[in-house]
Amino acid sequence: MLTLDNPPLNVMFRGLTIALGQALDSLSTDARVRALVLTGAGRAFCAGSDIEEFQPLMQPGRIGPEKLELQHEVFAALAAFPKPTVAAVHGVAFGGGLEIAVCCDFIVADPAARFALPEIKLGVFPGSGGPVRVTRRIGATRAKEMMLLGEPIDAATALAWGLINRISPSGEALAQALTLAQQLTTRPPLALSLCKTAISYSWDDTEAGAIARALPLSERAFTSAEACEGVRAFLAKEPPRYPDALHENPRGHGQENS
Repeated sequence: MLTLDNPPLNVMFRGLTIALGQALDSLSTDARVRALVLTGAGRAFCAGSDIEEFQPLMQPGRIGPEKLELQHEVFAALAAFPKPTVAAVHGVAFGGGLEIAVCCDFIVADPAARFALPEIKLGVFPGSGGPVRVTRRIGATRAKEMMLLGEPIDAATALAWGLINRISPSGEALAQALTLAQQLTTRPPLALSLCKTAISYSWDDTEAGAIARALPLSERAFTSAEACEGVRAFLAKEPPRYPDALHENPRGHGQENS
């Protein structure tokens, strides 16, 4: 589990962004980690950027090199993380916090959680992937509702819009996210990674082009030890024992704070 830890609301500042990036680099190559759960300490998942950082950056040529480029790099690393990722959201996921959450494959939310992209109220707009990643999840009409008005939505609305995947019982978002991650660790890791890549092709290519690019990934999956074990187990009517799943830490959740 990876925890954003900057009380009371885990607002993002440069140091926290750097720490998140370093943690992702480490966990991405750790064979013991089979799935990643991302959450926030204390009262919230993440309330967005530290507004106190803004004033020095409100000059030409500064916001990109000193803030947004780093956030783009780190958030992209989370979006492209080679293993399944689950965000466990409680409290609020506002601004940059929501931009982090939507980099994950799954979002599990507490029923009292709220989601917003309120940057427009400060005279700016989401600058760390929100206009792209949120729009891909919920469509342009609803994305404009969130970004041009800047008002929060509740968990039920977020679920209905497709922004999140699941609503947990009250107070159990993290527990449910860990359960989901545990379920994902029983799936073949190479196939999971290849499938995530194939899905990503659908955003930046034509239908025919994306399908063609996914073909070599299918070839790799079908010729893997995982596929041999999966087919063997199916025919034998027994649970598969994927080679890379037999680690000392079968739960596969990295334990780190950022």
